[in-house]
Order: sequence, then C-alpha cells, then structure tokens
Amino acid sequence: MSKIKLTFPDDSVKEFDEGTTTLDVAKSISTSLGKKAVAGKLNDTLVDLERPIKQDAKIEIITAEDSEDAQKVLRNTAALVFAAAAKSFKEDLHFGEKQANDDGFYVDTDSKSGQISVDELKEITALMNKIIKNNDKIERSMMDKKDLEAMFKDDPYKSSLVAAIESVQIPVYTLDGFVDFGYDAVLTNLKALKHFELLSVAGAYWQGKSSNPMLQRIYGTAFYKEDGLKADLKRRAEIKERDHRTIGRDLDLFFVDPEVGAGLPYWMPNGATIRRVIERYIIDKEVAWGYQHVYTPILMNLNAYKTSGHWDHYREDMFPPMDMGDGEMLELRPMNCPSHIQIYNHHNRSYRDLPLRIAELGMMHRYEKSGALSGLQRVREMTLNDGHTFVALDQIQEEFKRTLQLMVEVYKDFDINDYTFRLSYRDPANTEKYFDDDEMWNRSQSMLKGAMDDLGLKYYEAEGEAAFYGPKLDVQTKTALGNEETLSTIQLDFMQPEKFQLTYVGADGKDHRPVMIHRGIVSTMERFIAYLIEIYKGAFPTWLAPTQVRIIPVNQKLHTDYANEILSELRAKNIRAELDDRDEKMGYKIRDSQTMKIPYTVVVGDDEAKDATVSVRKYGEEDSESENAKMFVDSVVADIANYSRKDVTDKSDK
Repeated sequence: MSKIKLTFPDDSVKEFDEGTTTLDVAKSISTSLGKKAVAGKLNDTLVDLERPIKQDAKIEIITAEDSEDAQKVLRNTAALVFAAAAKSFKEDLHFGEKQANDDGFYVDTDSKSGQISVDELKEITALMNKIIKNNDKIERSMMDKKDLEAMFKDDPYKSSLVAAIESVQIPVYTLDGFVDFGYDAVLTNLKALKHFELLSVAGAYWQGKSSNPMLQRIYGTAFYKEDGLKADLKRRAEIKERDHRTIGRDLDLFFVDPEVGAGLPYWMPNGATIRRVIERYIIDKEVAWGYQHVYTPILMNLNAYKTSGHWDHYREDMFPPMDMGDGEMLELRPMNCPSHIQIYNHHNRSYRDLPLRIAELGMMHRYEKSGALSGLQRVREMTLNDGHTFVALDQIQEEFKRTLQLMVEVYKDFDINDYTFRLSYRDPANTEKYFDDDEMWNRSQSMLKGAMDDLGLKYYEAEGEAAFYGPKLDVQTKTALGNEETLSTIQLDFMQPEKFQLTYVGADGKDHRPVMIHRGIVSTMERFIAYLIEIYKGAFPTWLAPTQVRIIPVNQKLHTDYANEILSELRAKNIRAELDDRDEKMGYKIRDSQTMKIPYTVVVGDDEAKDATVSVRKYGEEDSESENAKMFVDSVVADIANYSRKDVTDKSDK
C-alpha cells in the first residue's frame, strides 16, 4: 500500500498508509486523543474525522478544547440536524444558504405551505433531540455532481448551490434519510450535540439580493458544555436588551421600512431631537476649535472621484453614476473629501491661511447590499461628522495633536472612556488597494508614529488597515456588547493634494503643496447614535434625552395650573419638558414615564402647589424626593450644562 507523509504542528513528520483518516492518526498518537478528536485540519482546511487522506499534508487534530474550529464543527452538525428535523416537520421545506461561525449558526428555509414560525422552534427542537438521542450516524460519501443536480432538480435553491460548485465529486451527508451538502466538517456521531438552542427567526433575501425571494432564516447556537450555552444565552439576553433597533422602536426614535427603502432610516421626533442635540453640539465644538463649517452638494461629477482615486478603489461601494444626457455623469457622493478640496481650491491660498480647517455634517451614500444592512449601524444613507485640515509640512504634528485633544474632549462629554489607539498602516504587498508610492507611505507613516511617540500615547500598530491614500490613527472603542469598532479617525494624506494639484503661496513667494488631514470625531450620526443607544440602554443622560422632564398633575382639575407654571419655567430655560394631561391613572403615567426612560418625572399635587415644591423621581429610582421648584429647575439646568457627568453632578458615587 502506498504511503503518505503527514506533518504535525511541531514540524515532526510521520508516515501513514494512504487512505488513513484523521481519527486513525489521532488513535495512533493516544487512545485519549482518539476519544477527544472531533475533526482534523489538512493544510489548514477543516475535514471530517473519517475522511480518507490520500496525499502528503500538514495535519492538526482538532479537539473540543480547540474552541474556534471545534465550535464550527459542532455548529455545522447542529445545522445539519436542524435541517433533517425541520424537513421531517415540514415536508415541502426547501433550504437555501447556511453558515456556522463564532456566533452560532443559521439555515435559510422556504416553504409554500408557510414559513417556519418562532412558535414552531420548540417542536423542531424536540425532533432534533430525538435524532440526537437515537445517536444516528452521519454517513459521509462522495456523489457525482450530475447525480446531485438530478437529486435537487426541483429545488430552486439547492440546484443553484450545486451548480456553483466547481468540483466534479461533491461530499454529501446522510442523516436519518435526509441528504445535504456544503459543510466543511461535521461530527461522526451526535453524542457531543447536547447543548444547543434554536434562537430566533428572521427574513433574509436569497443570496442577499433584494430582487430575490425572501427566505426565513433560522438562527441557533451550540456548545460542547452546558456552562458555555448558559453564558452565551445570558450574553444574548444582554444584547437583546441593548439592541438599538429594539430600543429605537420602543422609544419611538427611528424606523426603517424596506418597502420604501432598505437602509434608509426615518427619524421620528424623539430620535430627531437626539440627533439635533448632537449635531448642534459638535458644530459648536468644532467652531470653537477653529473649524469653518460648510455645506456642499451630495452630488458631484464622476470625474472628481476618478481624480481622487475613489472610483478605482471603491467603485463597488458607490451607487451607479447618473447620466444627465449631455455627457455629464453625476455621482451620489460616498465621501466628502473631494467636496472639501473644492472649497480649498475656490480661492488662492497663502501660508497665512494655514492650517485651514473645514468641517461639515456631510450626507453620503454607500451601495450596501440588503443582507448587510442593520438598523442604524449599516445604512445606505449616512451623515458623517467630517473634517479636513490643510496644513504645511511643519504644521502636521501640532495639528495632529490639536485634533486628538478635540477628540478626547468630546469623548469626555459623552462619557466614553473605554478606547484604544491604533496606528493603521498599508500592506506593502497589496499594490491594488494602496496608492503605489513607497516614499509617501514611509514618510507619512513615520510622521504619525513620531507624533504619537512625542505625545507619549500608547498605541498598537496594524498593517493593512490604512485608507488607500494614507495611514491613519483609528480610535477603537468597546461597544456595550464588548465588540470593538472604529469611532474616530485621523488620516494623513499626501496623495490627494498631489492629484488635485493643490497649492499655497509660501513665505518665500513660491508655490508649495499642502498636506491634507482627514478626521472624523464621532463617526456618522447614524452609527454614533446606535452606539449611544446601546451604551445607555436607551436611558440617555439628561442633556441628550428627547424629553428631559415630564410633569404629572395628581388631579387634572385642581393641579394643572400649577403644573403649567412649572412647565413654563422649565421651557423658559430651554429644558425639554412636557405635561402629561392624559385621562389616565397617575400610577400608569408614572410607569409610562419610566418606560420611556425620561430622566425626571415630576408629580405635583396639593402640597406641592401650596409650598412651591415638586415631587421628583429620577429615572431608575424607586423613591421620589420633594424639592423647591426653583432649585429643581436650576439643578436640571446644571445637569444639562455639565453634560450629565456624574463626576460633578452626583457626588454620592465618589
């Protein structure tokens, strides 16, 4: 029998008979490893334990302790068992795409007799447990592509998936008479599949295209140990509690209606108020720091994006150009930098104009696929808190420092404390993505690194994360759910001024090329507000809350006049207050105010009207306190002026 050579992770090499399996290899090392093994990795590709190995390869034995790969194998198996159980539950069920990853698994389904509902997941779970209890063996075999196409000729989704496979021989899995394919590795038996959960259902377009049928996506997860499943379900409950889409609906902040435009948020009055406060805040802050705010069109001639390089590098993320019929091609802008370059270029510039700081809340459009859209976090229309500074070479470090100081000040006002700095460089080997100019890259990257070192700030470096035109500093924040995302950036750009032939007259009377610094302080309004919703769980600090004070009279006839007096005093101080004069019981009104997460609920009755006081209940607290009405108004004014920071307004936490 022919021999094959297998190379292990420690670089040792052993010979085995051709056709040996990963399970055979594991058992040859030790009996215990044979029992623990769940899959193999051949040349970094996951394979089933019983798949024959026919040629030399690098091999790794995957056990349940190898969390990422082992979880994928387990969740592949769970997806297969789900499909088998769901098919027995609903015979006319068709299956689309499926995936197992570090967040669980999903399977897309379709049925003419009616989609699977969330109420039916319990019944399908019972069928899955029955299959698992029987410990039915999953049979793996190879099938000719033509035979597989014939098997699924009446299934519009499976036939399409089979057609997309290039191999002539395709691995298939049979479980309890159910046949499926498209898994990179599954367990050989079902004993380990004890701790799983079917989580939810959602709509998903076939292959992510809105022009395709809407399928039903079933989400689930699986773990080798019960503790892992319990911890994950707890984490998911926290995610659900903080989900900005759910909170946005409950607090009436925004909505997205696919019927009138997927990825295009509508801001309701409450959400619009939050957004307006943030926009006014950031504009005032930037003006105070020397920025000149502008408005520029959301349409621009396509040639500008060809000059900037965006068309070459981001064409797939841009909407198709609009032909105006006379040779002019207009593009919905995907970013604002070419627009601000036009502002710079509109006048002759002198060294006395520099640094020239231009800022805008600039609306942009990105061609996002339907499957990628998510609430406010992934949208097709967004408004970026954008800014561009044009500087001379010797001004780069000082301007970089100023921009960073502005960021830190803004973060303090929003009580954002958990963030790190990442210096993002190009990947020198990727000449397609990155502008090909070694001197420019080396110079700009060393400038950013030098500036960070001079400022004494801690940072880490990441190759391949730069923009195509230059390196950048990314401020990485932790979301409420523990994920990392980029909230702010400062990007150094020598390329765009060169491409657009920007100049300024220096002190020597000669033309010089400026350097462009791109920066975004709080990302887009959409993403930033989604971030804040989840951080605050919808309980916005007073300065951001849509309604800051709600006043409830104990008796409509007797106490409304006094309630209106308090309302007038609050509004005179620009406090967003409202009177709840609905014909409802007071207990209901107080509960509703808490449900809407209003910072201050004020109740006024006989005693309050007589003593010029108010009974105040802060959001999240059980008890109310009596306060002098004037002092209460002054305290709310102070709360708002201080951006509701606890370090000043709430000494009790110290």
